Amino acid sequence: DDQIEQERASQHLAGGCCALAAIYLMGKFYVANAGDSRAIIIRNGEIIPMSREFTPETERQRLQFLALLRPELLGKEFTHLEFPRRIQPKELGKKMLYRDQNMNGWAYKKIEEDDLKFPLIYGEGKKARMMATIGVTRGLGDHDLKVFSSNIHIKPFLSCFPEVRVYDLTQYEHCPDDVLVLGTDGLWDVTNDKEVAAVVMEVLTSYEPNDPCRYTMVAQELVVRSRGVLKERGWRLANDKLGSGDDISVFVIPLGGPGNYT
Repeated sequence: DDQIEQERASQHLAGGCCALAAIYLMGKFYVANAGDSRAIIIRNGEIIPMSREFTPETERQRLQFLALLRPELLGKEFTHLEFPRRIQPKELGKKMLYRDQNMNGWAYKKIEEDDLKFPLIYGEGKKARMMATIGVTRGLGDHDLKVFSSNIHIKPFLSCFPEVRVYDLTQYEHCPDDVLVLGTDGLWDVTNDKEVAAVVMEVLTSYEPNDPCRYTMVAQELVVRSRGVLKERGWRLANDKLGSGDDISVFVIPLGGPGNYT
């Protein structure tokens, strides 16, 4: 993250990205995630999550707590409180559900003038945005990102620190059909964990266990199925739903070799 900031100054490069990394050291996989990519292990048909997405929804309490501590970061345009919907001026003095950084559930409060500001976190699912700008709250870069038509910087709320999960390969016997799947959000936007596992098993069983290209073919099939087929109404999946419009990168890494196939 510091290097990106240096390049921004020296080479006038702007922008940012998410990061998902897997490192194998002394019998263990270390999976680090900063952003909304995802990693899962598929072992004997079982799905083992190796990351979680960092979005305004999943990091709501961290973001709201920072806004509470440093209200100047909100530029007098946003409120750190969250409401079920946008409040209208005519609702001043009325009661509405709200929650803050300490709450998982909701409570009532009397609407005040300050509550009319735009919520720090607004929307649900893929439409959730922080400061109506960005849907990912961890990653690298984005030092120049600001709220549209304002001087409010987004960077103080973005974290470059990943969450790391560890998987010990020595604890299990792995066959050639056991894999680690790494994918960007373009894959997971339209394909869930179970669907990915089904594609993995379908493709792997069509190749010999000692054929090294079988894993590349799984990754290729996951990309193709998530993008869909170009039709008159855009890219469509097999079920006629919209295909992924985001970038799709997929790695499929075997956890076991042909020698211990059972």
